[in-house]
Amino acid sequence: MNNTRTQMLVRHYRALNVRGRELWEGLQKPRLTLKDQIFFAKRLSFFVRAGVPLIEAIDIIRMQTRSKGKKELFKIIQNDIAEGQYLATSLERRGTVFNDFAINIIRVGESSGILTQNLEYLADELTKRKDLRSKVVSALVYPAFITIATFGITILLTVFIFPKILPIFTSLHVPLPLTTRALIAISVYLKTWGLLTLFFCIVLLVVHLILRRTYISVRRAGDRALISVPLMGTIARNYNLANFTRTLGLMLRSGIPITVAMTVTSETTPNLPYREAYVDITDSLVRGETVAQGLARFPKLFPDVLTHMVSVGETTGNLSETLMYLAELYETEVNDLTKNLSSTIEPVLMLVMGLIVGLIAVSVITPIYEITQHLSPR
Repeated sequence: MNNTRTQMLVRHYRALNVRGRELWEGLQKPRLTLKDQIFFAKRLSFFVRAGVPLIEAIDIIRMQTRSKGKKELFKIIQNDIAEGQYLATSLERRGTVFNDFAINIIRVGESSGILTQNLEYLADELTKRKDLRSKVVSALVYPAFITIATFGITILLTVFIFPKILPIFTSLHVPLPLTTRALIAISVYLKTWGLLTLFFCIVLLVVHLILRRTYISVRRAGDRALISVPLMGTIARNYNLANFTRTLGLMLRSGIPITVAMTVTSETTPNLPYREAYVDITDSLVRGETVAQGLARFPKLFPDVLTHMVSVGETTGNLSETLMYLAELYETEVNDLTKNLSSTIEPVLMLVMGLIVGLIAVSVITPIYEITQHLSPR
């Protein structure tokens, strides 16, 4: 059993290590965005439900597509089906279209005669993932904007405005306050080394991204740090739990075996600590343990209420519905947290911005005030 787990981990690690090459090669192939995938699943479900043959349905979708690359992609899929291949098999051969989760949902639908229902499930799932991702990104836009604005105003004042009045201070040869001297030093540094510092920061960012993509330990440390950060860590954990429960629940509802469902869930999870936990749980399922027992070994990743609810679902034989309920719960929590994120961070950001701008203003006004105090009319 340990060999099985080791092989699964090695497979995941190799997939991560070659992702850069795969992404580069993927640029040369037609790709479907998440929005395109939702459109494809919804339209195909509608046509199949209306009795349109699968080949003709894909041909209609192809004609409605403006992108030349996507037209070619749908034409290839259409030809594969005409040659007798399953839709899931054709999609699996082109990894830039759908991930393993979607392909398995479609495969089960084709083999069990419920393709229309599973395509509707898939479209709903992709829509919810898109909405959940959009909420998280939207919640980060405002804090990022305030932070960039703060740095922008600071650089504008210290590099472009403050140096214009700096000769006045230096020509009078009077003692300057500590804040003014610090501002002068920062201004001189930014004018002399500002561009080099910016270049160095960009290089560090690029190096970090390369190391993260190349070394598993770097990615693991970064992902673990993300789920440990206050507030943002809570959002990241709930986001991963929402994806886990909904993906696993939907696959179980479609009749996919639990071990296969857990494997696919791990392969579609971007956060490495959660991915490794799913691999370990899959291995424990092979040994005869329950999902709840596997979750209980990772209390920092899975809260007690999740483990308890999964245990109840397994006991009652209603695990898929329990997971779907938990998915709604965690998606609601992510929604509430993202709504409150801006209102929580906004006062802190405004306070920091006010302190920085106020400090610069005091650094400029104080020496001017002291100089005017020493001036006497003749």
